[in-house]
Amino acid sequence: MPTNPTVRKRGGNVRLVRTRPTTGELGAAPDPLRWRRRLQRVRHPAWLGTIRRTKPLSDHYGRDRGTPVDRYYIEQFLAAERSAIRGRVLEVMNRDYTERFGAAVDSSDVLDIDPGNPDATIVGDLASADAVPTGSFDCFILTQTLQYIYDLKAAVAHAHRILGPGGTLLCTVPVISRIDRRELESEYWRLTAASCSRLFGDVFASDDVAVQGRGNLLAAVAFLVGMAAEELSARELEGDDPFFPLLVTVRATKAH
Repeated sequence: MPTNPTVRKRGGNVRLVRTRPTTGELGAAPDPLRWRRRLQRVRHPAWLGTIRRTKPLSDHYGRDRGTPVDRYYIEQFLAAERSAIRGRVLEVMNRDYTERFGAAVDSSDVLDIDPGNPDATIVGDLASADAVPTGSFDCFILTQTLQYIYDLKAAVAHAHRILGPGGTLLCTVPVISRIDRRELESEYWRLTAASCSRLFGDVFASDDVAVQGRGNLLAAVAFLVGMAAEELSARELEGDDPFFPLLVTVRATKAH
């Protein structure tokens, strides 16, 4: 006897299964409205929760609600690499992370393309930073910046050049992120662990480059919606999924 599909819910998901038809269904043409009504009955609106919206909860990456989800992973990364933030340290736009995570900092500089930034001690574009002397720094903190630089290879080459022997680049890049409203015309890239391995491995020795994807589907969705890290549990944040990373961390060391 032929069978017809019906809808059942298992483990919070909707799936089609085969069931024996009722007498009234024998020989009857499919009724798409009937299947739609069944789907509507088994779908629970709460499954979509706070993502059932076309506008984010926060227009500031969740900063007005707590800690942005991407910053949770960035700060974990820098805390774990605290011993590398030493000596002469360079950071982009400000020195917040240098001051928070530096272990034995002798001097601190700030690189920014904006000449109006009062914190900037070096004004320039990393992709054309020829004015920065070679081997100037022991550590370069480069978080969530490369997506704004069109010439990625030149930027990474200069980051390598301005480090001294044994110096460390601590870099993070977005895999999943909204586009900043102020940067609509100048935000160019989203990167993956694979692209970072090649991009940095082509400049630094590949054995001296450590790449890791951080985050998972829930963390990525929460970040896009504008939730804060405090609105997720540690278990939800710590389950890294290589197929749904929110960002990638890169630790690259210049050979002696």
